[in-house]
Amino acid sequence: MANIYENRIRELRQEKGITQIRLSIELEVTQETISAYENGKHLPSLPALIKLSDLFGTSMDYIMKRTNHRIHLENSNLRPDEDRLLSYYKLLGTIQKEKAISYIQGLSDSGNIR
Repeated sequence: MANIYENRIRELRQEKGITQIRLSIELEVTQETISAYENGKHLPSLPALIKLSDLFGTSMDYIMKRTNHRIHLENSNLRPDEDRLLSYYKLLGTIQKEKAISYIQGLSDSGNIR
């Protein structure tokens, strides 16, 4: 069966260092259900998504791959280009982030800001 309901549950669970069994206890479902969620065979219920969101400290949209932002930025004043820049920045590793900051700082220091 194809991965119909893509999500980040496995990635977030592993990042948190918890097992499928532990997560199943937290969500009050079976380990098989967690496996089905992670493999995209079943869609988590709304109460399960709320618990996952609280447990992982992310938005439900992030868990279900509807956004690349871990946290929903309500009433954000970011313009689309700023939002795009932030999305790319979050994908970088630590060293890459430092290089990006240095590059942007160099651009702003050059006096060619328009």
